[in-house]
Formats: sequence, structure tokens, C-alpha cells
Amino acid sequence: MAYFAFDRTTPAQDSEFIGVVVGVDNRRVTVEVPTECLAHVSVGQLAVIPVDGLDHWLVGLVDRLVCGAAGAFALAGENGADAPSVVPEGRMHPGNVASVSLIGTVKDRTTADGRTTHFFSRSLSVSPDMHAPGFAMRGPALTTFMNLLVEASATVNSLVLGQYTLDPTATAYLDGDKFFQRHAALLGSTGSGKSWTVATILERAAQLPSASVVVFDLHGEYSKLSYARQLRVPGPDELQTADPNLLFLPHWLMTAEELAATFVDGSEATAHDQILVLQREIEQAKRAFLQQHNKTEVLKAFTVDSPVPFPLDTVATHLDVLNTKMVQDYRGAKQGEFYGMFGRLLVRMRTRRSDRRYGFMFQPPDQLQTYEAFAMLARQLLDFKASRSRVRVIDFSEVPADVLPIMLGIVARLIYYLQFWMPKELRHPVALLCEEAHLYLPSQCTNANEERALACFQKIAKEGRKYGVSLVVVSQRPSDVDTTILSQCNNVLAMRLANTQDQTVIRRMMPDCLGALLEMLPILDTGEVLAVGDAVLLPSRVRVRTPSEKPISATIDFWTEWNRTDRSPDWQLAAENMRCQRRLSANS
Repeated sequence: MAYFAFDRTTPAQDSEFIGVVVGVDNRRVTVEVPTECLAHVSVGQLAVIPVDGLDHWLVGLVDRLVCGAAGAFALAGENGADAPSVVPEGRMHPGNVASVSLIGTVKDRTTADGRTTHFFSRSLSVSPDMHAPGFAMRGPALTTFMNLLVEASATVNSLVLGQYTLDPTATAYLDGDKFFQRHAALLGSTGSGKSWTVATILERAAQLPSASVVVFDLHGEYSKLSYARQLRVPGPDELQTADPNLLFLPHWLMTAEELAATFVDGSEATAHDQILVLQREIEQAKRAFLQQHNKTEVLKAFTVDSPVPFPLDTVATHLDVLNTKMVQDYRGAKQGEFYGMFGRLLVRMRTRRSDRRYGFMFQPPDQLQTYEAFAMLARQLLDFKASRSRVRVIDFSEVPADVLPIMLGIVARLIYYLQFWMPKELRHPVALLCEEAHLYLPSQCTNANEERALACFQKIAKEGRKYGVSLVVVSQRPSDVDTTILSQCNNVLAMRLANTQDQTVIRRMMPDCLGALLEMLPILDTGEVLAVGDAVLLPSRVRVRTPSEKPISATIDFWTEWNRTDRSPDWQLAAENMRCQRRLSANS
């Protein structure tokens, strides 16, 4: 018995008949539509074409419909060389035509007990025959097909995303394994519903007993999620606070190159020598710390970039000695080799270390200057077994903008290398969700800090899946995000995008046969996504389910707020918060 109940013997008598195939070009098929069948077909609709002699059905998306010969000729050349000719050879007046992009096949298979079942595959092993009938997938046929998708997707690995726009009664699932292990990108303009979609995914993940997701939250949008552990990089007024949810990132977590970029002005003539001497002093300070703690095994293998605590005061003191050192020769006292070379460097070090905005780096608590501190930080970042720790939100909102990229890069690098060095049998996968990715994963770097941070994330994008580290890139400006990272994202959730440059980026990430879906980007409703990639059985338009707990990202209603009479902002509190670099509320 055929899977679909369409009349293949006398197709023209079927109420869902839309026409016959008159052109085939790779994944695109042209169907000639009789005038009386125009009411059965519409753009964005699914269509099916039977494979002769088999209970196989090619499934396609109607992406264009043209009436009359003139329109058909325009259709043939509209997209340039990439578009197939829809005019059959030897015919000057093809009439009404529909262009259908094939997206998969419904196939039959025999089970071990002899039953015949059907499944949907995105592969296309056969092409439609010329003059094969086409049918619109509506009503019972659409329900049958959507049920097939739901049954195939609703597995133990399923991540509920929402409902299909084609059939609001059918639940749209993502394959949770493929979504995270092959990286993903969630892209859409401001107000399109990205934060809600992120919260929906986090909510589903938090329900798993051993989920491990780290969210890079740049604006505190996810600070109220009750199911997530809230970690926060401390502000200037919290440096002496004993709070396990404060995440300090001490200077010794940085590589020597990153520290040099923080303190050395590359435009100075002696910058190269400053960097070499600074790295030498850092290496000696780390070596002295390890010797003091009798870490002989570590001493055999450590490098200048090893995450070993060391006192910056000692490094500054040694540089100051070199900066003022006089030496004796046969003519008397003279300036040493490095005399006066580190004056500006020492001033920058002193200024940066005393600036409380950078206290999370240079003024950490005493317990973070111990040998055991690194394991403490690793547990803070990756422990998913503690209460509400399956999702860990790191609030970077109080980190100064000039060091924000490098701090994000440090956290990403630590997680990657901790996973890398974890024994394979003990390794547990972790996903990094990168909110506002365009701010620290730029397509064009403007300084050394951005370059180093970007390199960390590029390494994860290329190699992370081997060691259980996944990226979920979230951005409102895809055109500003590094192309290397986006190219590794095999799953795309595209929301409303009106900018043509951003649409071009999405188009490059998707197969050519999905051009019709891409044309929907500017008209998607808030909360709608185009889901495409390895984690999606059928590339589809999906309405995302509203999360139970919404992020703090609602757009302010200007006109409504301006129309209120009960508003009285406290400007003095705002001024004091700005001076103190804090965010106290009126009720604090």
C-alpha cells in the first residue's frame, strides 16, 4: 500500500494534483501547472512527486510560481547562471510553471519481522521522471508526513524547539547530539526572539541530569534564570567579597603573550625587548613559585604559559631594578643594558594593577594565589553536579570593554584545555553559548587582544568536538562574525534578518536548494526560525516555544513609557553607581 493516498494511476483526477514534471536540474524540478490546478499550489508549500515503480516519494518545497509564458521566461533567468531553464526544449509557451526544490525522500523499508515501514531521508538517490505527476502536500497528506517526522525525531536525543509553521499541531525537534557536537549558530536581528530561543534551549538542557552548558552573558540577560548557577565577574566594590558565585580571573591565567599585550605599548621602539624581558621575568617568577612548593614533576614540563600563580609585584620589582641599573667598567659607572627601557611599562603596570575595574585580574583573593587555585577555578567553571549547575551563566557585564575579548578568550581556552587534558574515559561534554558573538568574534580584528581571543574560539570551532567542547554562536550581526567560526557551524537557526549583508552570510551557510526559505528571512515573525542543518530532519520554518522563564531582554516600549505619569528616575543613585562602578537598585 502506497504511503501517500494520491491517485498515481489517473493523477489529473486527484484533488491535490498540481501538474507534471517538465524539467529536472539536480535538486530543482520544474512542474507545468494546468490553469485549473493553480489553486492547489502556493509558494512555501510542500509538494511530493512519486518515483515510478517504487513506494518512494520525492519531497520538495515550492519556491516559485509563474503564470504565462512571459513570466516563465523571466523565471528562467532571474537568478542568473544558478537557475535552471524552466522552458522545455522545443516549447515556446510552457504556460504556468512551479519551481520545486527537492529536500528529501520518503522511502519504504522492510523490518526484521516482515513489516513495511516508511522513513524520511534528506538524501536524493533518484531523480523524478519526465512527466511524473506532482501533488500538493495538504490536509491528510501533510498530517501523515508531519507525523512521520515527529515519530522519527522524538527520540531520547530530542530537543523540543517548537511547532512547525506548516502544521502547528506537529512538534519540531532538534537532534540534541548533532546540534551541539557539530556547532550551531543562532542569528537574527534585535527583537527577533534570539534570547527567548536561547532560554528555550537552556530550559530543555537544564532538565537533563548531567547537562553542562556555559553561557557567556555580556549584558546580564540571563541573570534571573532559577535553574542556572549564576557566576559573575566581580565589579570594583566586590573585590573583597567572599562569594563562591564571583568568578575571579587572576593574571596568571593569561599567557605571557597576553600579559605583554596588556602592559606593553607595541608602538614603542623598545617594545620587542620589553616583551622578551617581561616574559623572562614571568617564567622565573613561576619557576620560583613551583620550587617553593616542591612541584618537581611540574618543573620538568612547565612553560612560561603554564597556569601557575606568581606575584606581579616580584616581576615589577625586578623590572625596576633593570630599569635603573648602573654597571661598572674601566671608565667608571655607566647605564646598564636595559636602563630607562621599562619606565613607561612600569607606570602602565602600576596604573592597571591599582585600577579597581581590573581588580578581578590583579587584586584576587589570597586563596587564588595558591597552587590549588587552578583546580578551584576549573571546578567553578565545569562542575555540573552542584546545585543548579547544569547551566552556568557567567555575567561579564562589568568587565571593561578593552579587556573583554581577552577575558572571554581565557575562559574558553581554559575550558578547552581542561577537556583536552582530561582522560578520555572521564571526559564530559560541555557547550559554550556565546551571546553577542560579534563583539568578541569579529570578522576584522582591530587590536592584539581581539586577535588572541578569536584564535581561542577558532581552535574550539575546528577541534573542539573531538574533546567534547561545542560552540553555539548567537549574534544579531552575522556579517560581523568571523567567517572561520561560522563555517564550522553545521546547524543554523536563522531568525528575522532585514540587512542584505547579513542575509548573504546566511545564504552562504545554507545549501543552494533552500533559496526559497532564505527569502523568508525579512518576513519572519518574532519567535520564528528557519531551522537548517545536521540536527534537523527537515529544513523548516518553526515557531519557537515560549520559555517558562524569560530572559531580561524585552524591548522597552518607548511610546508607552513616555505616556506614563508615575515615572521618577533617581539620577543621584545613577550618578553614584557610575562613580562606584556598580549596579545597585533603588531597593538595595
